[in-house]
Amino acid sequence: MNLILLGPPGAGKGTQAQRLERNRGLIQLSTGDMLRQAVAAGTPIGLQAGVIMEAGGLVPDDVVVGIIGERISHQDCLGGFILDGFPRTVAQAEALDNLLAARGLKLDHVIEMRVVDDILIERVTGRFTCGTCGAGYNKTSQPPKVAGICDRCGGTEFVRRADDNEVSMRKRLAAFHAQTAPLLPYYKAKGVLSTIDGMAAIEQVAQAIDKVLEGAGK
Repeated sequence: MNLILLGPPGAGKGTQAQRLERNRGLIQLSTGDMLRQAVAAGTPIGLQAGVIMEAGGLVPDDVVVGIIGERISHQDCLGGFILDGFPRTVAQAEALDNLLAARGLKLDHVIEMRVVDDILIERVTGRFTCGTCGAGYNKTSQPPKVAGICDRCGGTEFVRRADDNEVSMRKRLAAFHAQTAPLLPYYKAKGVLSTIDGMAAIEQVAQAIDKVLEGAGK
Protein backbone atom coordinates (compact mmCIF):
# COMPACT_ATOMS: atom_id res chain seq x y z
CA MET A 1 0.00 0.00 0.00
CA ASN A 2 1.43 3.36 -1.05
CA LEU A 3 0.09 6.62 0.31
CA ILE A 4 0.67 10.33 0.75
CA LEU A 5 -0.11 12.30 3.90
CA LEU A 6 -0.91 15.91 3.01
CA GLY A 7 -0.82 18.50 5.76
CA PRO A 8 1.06 21.62 6.81
CA PRO A 9 3.96 21.69 9.27
CA GLY A 10 2.70 20.81 12.73
CA ALA A 11 -0.36 18.91 11.51
CA GLY A 12 0.95 15.64 12.93
CA LYS A 13 1.96 13.84 9.73
CA GLY A 14 5.15 12.53 11.29
CA THR A 15 3.34 11.12 14.31
CA GLN A 16 0.81 9.31 12.14
CA ALA A 17 3.47 8.07 9.71
CA GLN A 18 5.44 6.54 12.59
CA ARG A 19 2.32 4.79 13.80
CA LEU A 20 1.65 3.40 10.31
CA GLU A 21 5.24 2.17 10.15
CA ARG A 22 4.78 0.29 13.43
CA ASN A 23 1.31 -1.09 12.77
CA ARG A 24 1.30 -1.69 9.02
CA GLY A 25 4.94 -2.10 8.08
CA LEU A 26 4.92 0.87 5.72
CA ILE A 27 8.09 2.92 5.26
CA GLN A 28 7.99 6.67 5.87
CA LEU A 29 9.83 8.56 3.14
CA SER A 30 10.79 12.16 3.82
CA THR A 31 12.26 13.93 0.80
CA GLY A 32 14.69 15.83 3.01
CA ASP A 33 15.97 12.64 4.62
CA MET A 34 16.20 10.86 1.26
CA LEU A 35 18.21 13.72 -0.25
CA ARG A 36 20.68 13.69 2.64
CA GLN A 37 20.99 9.89 2.51
CA ALA A 38 21.56 9.87 -1.25
CA VAL A 39 24.23 12.54 -0.93
CA ALA A 40 25.94 10.67 1.92
CA ALA A 41 25.80 7.39 -0.03
CA GLY A 42 27.38 9.03 -3.07
CA THR A 43 24.88 7.62 -5.56
CA PRO A 44 25.03 9.24 -9.01
CA ILE A 45 21.86 11.22 -8.46
CA GLY A 46 22.91 11.94 -4.86
CA LEU A 47 26.16 13.47 -6.14
CA GLN A 48 24.13 15.60 -8.54
CA ALA A 49 21.88 16.78 -5.72
CA GLY A 50 24.88 17.44 -3.47
CA VAL A 51 26.45 19.85 -5.94
CA ILE A 52 23.18 21.80 -6.19
CA MET A 53 22.65 21.86 -2.42
CA GLU A 54 26.24 22.99 -1.72
CA ALA A 55 25.71 25.88 -4.11
CA GLY A 56 22.59 26.86 -2.17
CA GLY A 57 20.22 26.01 -5.02
CA LEU A 58 16.86 24.26 -4.98
CA VAL A 59 17.05 20.63 -6.05
CA PRO A 60 14.95 20.35 -9.26
CA ASP A 61 11.92 18.10 -9.44
CA ASP A 62 13.55 15.54 -11.75
CA VAL A 63 16.39 15.01 -9.29
CA VAL A 64 14.00 14.64 -6.33
CA VAL A 65 11.85 12.18 -8.29
CA GLY A 66 15.00 10.27 -9.24
CA ILE A 67 15.99 9.98 -5.58
CA ILE A 68 12.48 8.77 -4.70
CA GLY A 69 12.83 6.21 -7.48
CA GLU A 70 16.11 4.98 -6.01
CA ARG A 71 14.66 4.75 -2.52
CA ILE A 72 11.45 2.88 -3.36
CA SER A 73 13.48 0.24 -5.18
CA HIS A 74 14.94 -0.89 -1.83
CA GLN A 75 13.69 -4.12 -0.33
CA ASP A 76 12.09 -2.46 2.70
CA CYS A 77 9.68 -0.49 0.48
CA LEU A 78 8.21 -3.52 -1.24
CA GLY A 79 5.37 -3.65 1.30
CA GLY A 80 4.46 0.00 0.74
CA PHE A 81 5.53 3.51 1.64
CA ILE A 82 4.28 6.83 3.00
CA LEU A 83 5.43 10.01 1.27
CA ASP A 84 5.77 13.00 3.58
CA GLY A 85 6.54 16.41 2.08
CA PHE A 86 6.20 15.40 -1.56
CA PRO A 87 4.57 16.22 -3.91
CA ARG A 88 3.94 19.91 -3.27
CA THR A 89 2.85 20.92 -6.76
CA VAL A 90 0.81 19.38 -9.55
CA ALA A 91 3.94 19.12 -11.69
CA GLN A 92 5.59 17.04 -8.96
CA ALA A 93 2.44 14.92 -8.62
CA GLU A 94 2.46 14.19 -12.34
CA ALA A 95 6.17 13.30 -12.26
CA LEU A 96 5.53 10.97 -9.32
CA ASP A 97 2.63 9.29 -11.12
CA ASN A 98 4.86 8.72 -14.15
CA LEU A 99 7.61 7.24 -11.99
CA LEU A 100 5.22 4.85 -10.24
CA ALA A 101 3.49 3.83 -13.48
CA ALA A 102 6.86 3.01 -15.06
CA ARG A 103 7.47 0.59 -12.18
CA GLY A 104 4.00 -0.92 -12.20
CA LEU A 105 3.08 0.87 -8.97
CA LYS A 106 0.40 3.37 -7.98
CA LEU A 107 -0.80 5.53 -5.12
CA ASP A 108 -3.54 3.82 -3.15
CA HIS A 109 -4.51 6.77 -0.97
CA VAL A 110 -3.83 10.48 -0.59
CA ILE A 111 -5.01 11.63 2.84
CA GLU A 112 -5.45 15.32 3.49
CA MET A 113 -5.12 16.17 7.20
CA ARG A 114 -7.20 19.36 7.15
CA VAL A 115 -6.42 21.94 9.81
CA VAL A 116 -7.67 25.24 11.20
CA ASP A 117 -4.76 27.64 10.86
CA ASP A 118 -5.25 29.66 14.05
CA ILE A 119 -5.62 26.55 16.22
CA LEU A 120 -2.63 24.90 14.57
CA ILE A 121 -0.52 28.01 15.22
CA GLU A 122 -1.48 27.87 18.89
CA ARG A 123 -0.53 24.20 18.99
CA VAL A 124 2.81 24.63 17.23
CA THR A 125 3.96 27.71 19.13
CA GLY A 126 3.40 25.81 22.38
CA ARG A 127 5.55 22.78 21.55
CA PHE A 128 9.02 22.08 22.89
CA THR A 129 11.34 19.10 23.32
CA CYS A 130 13.71 17.71 25.92
CA GLY A 131 17.23 18.83 25.06
CA THR A 132 18.63 15.51 26.30
CA CYS A 133 16.41 12.77 24.85
CA GLY A 134 14.22 14.63 22.37
CA ALA A 135 10.88 13.77 24.00
CA GLY A 136 8.16 16.10 22.71
CA TYR A 137 5.81 18.25 24.81
CA ASN A 138 3.26 21.02 24.48
CA LYS A 139 2.63 23.67 27.11
CA THR A 140 -1.16 23.34 26.85
CA SER A 141 -1.97 19.85 25.58
CA GLN A 142 0.96 17.73 26.70
CA PRO A 143 3.10 19.31 29.42
CA PRO A 144 5.57 17.23 31.46
CA LYS A 145 3.96 15.47 34.43
CA VAL A 146 6.24 17.47 36.69
CA ALA A 147 6.90 21.00 35.47
CA GLY A 148 10.44 21.45 34.21
CA ILE A 149 11.35 17.76 34.31
CA CYS A 150 11.29 15.38 31.32
CA ASP A 151 8.99 12.40 31.86
CA ARG A 152 11.30 10.11 29.90
CA CYS A 153 14.83 10.90 31.09
CA GLY A 154 14.49 13.35 33.96
CA GLY A 155 16.27 16.07 32.02
CA THR A 156 15.67 19.70 32.90
CA GLU A 157 16.85 21.41 29.71
CA PHE A 158 14.22 22.02 27.04
CA VAL A 159 14.51 23.48 23.55
CA ARG A 160 12.12 25.04 21.07
CA ARG A 161 12.49 25.22 17.27
CA ALA A 162 13.40 28.72 16.12
CA ASP A 163 10.64 28.70 13.50
CA ASP A 164 7.91 27.64 15.93
CA ASN A 165 6.60 31.19 16.23
CA GLU A 166 3.46 32.85 14.90
CA VAL A 167 5.07 34.96 12.15
CA SER A 168 7.03 32.02 10.76
CA MET A 169 4.08 29.64 11.01
CA ARG A 170 1.74 31.99 9.15
CA LYS A 171 4.25 32.23 6.31
CA ARG A 172 4.69 28.46 6.21
CA LEU A 173 0.94 27.88 6.25
CA ALA A 174 0.33 30.41 3.48
CA ALA A 175 2.97 28.71 1.33
CA PHE A 176 1.54 25.27 2.07
CA HIS A 177 -2.02 26.24 1.18
CA ALA A 178 -0.92 27.97 -2.02
CA GLN A 179 1.08 24.93 -3.14
CA THR A 180 -1.30 22.25 -1.95
CA ALA A 181 -4.68 23.65 -3.06
CA PRO A 182 -4.24 22.49 -6.69
CA LEU A 183 -3.25 19.00 -5.53
CA LEU A 184 -6.65 18.36 -3.99
CA PRO A 185 -8.72 18.44 -7.21
CA TYR A 186 -5.89 16.61 -8.98
CA TYR A 187 -6.03 13.65 -6.62
CA LYS A 188 -9.81 13.84 -6.21
CA ALA A 189 -10.16 13.36 -9.97
CA LYS A 190 -8.05 10.22 -9.65
CA GLY A 191 -10.33 8.86 -6.93
CA VAL A 192 -7.63 8.51 -4.28
CA LEU A 193 -8.23 11.61 -2.11
CA SER A 194 -9.73 11.45 1.35
CA THR A 195 -9.96 14.32 3.84
CA ILE A 196 -9.90 13.89 7.61
CA ASP A 197 -9.98 16.27 10.56
CA GLY A 198 -6.32 16.93 11.31
CA MET A 199 -7.22 18.94 14.41
CA ALA A 200 -8.74 15.97 16.26
CA ALA A 201 -6.90 14.16 19.03
CA ILE A 202 -3.99 11.97 17.89
CA GLU A 203 -5.90 8.72 18.42
CA GLN A 204 -8.98 10.03 16.62
CA VAL A 205 -6.83 11.04 13.65
CA ALA A 206 -5.27 7.58 13.68
CA GLN A 207 -8.71 5.95 13.66
CA ALA A 208 -9.82 8.15 10.76
CA ILE A 209 -6.73 7.18 8.77
CA ASP A 210 -7.38 3.49 9.50
CA LYS A 211 -10.94 3.84 8.20
CA VAL A 212 -9.62 5.32 4.95
CA LEU A 213 -7.06 2.55 4.52
CA GLU A 214 -9.69 -0.07 5.20
CA GLY A 215 -11.98 1.41 2.57
CA ALA A 216 -14.49 3.03 4.89
CA GLY A 217 -13.29 6.61 4.79
CA LYS A 218 -14.12 7.72 1.28
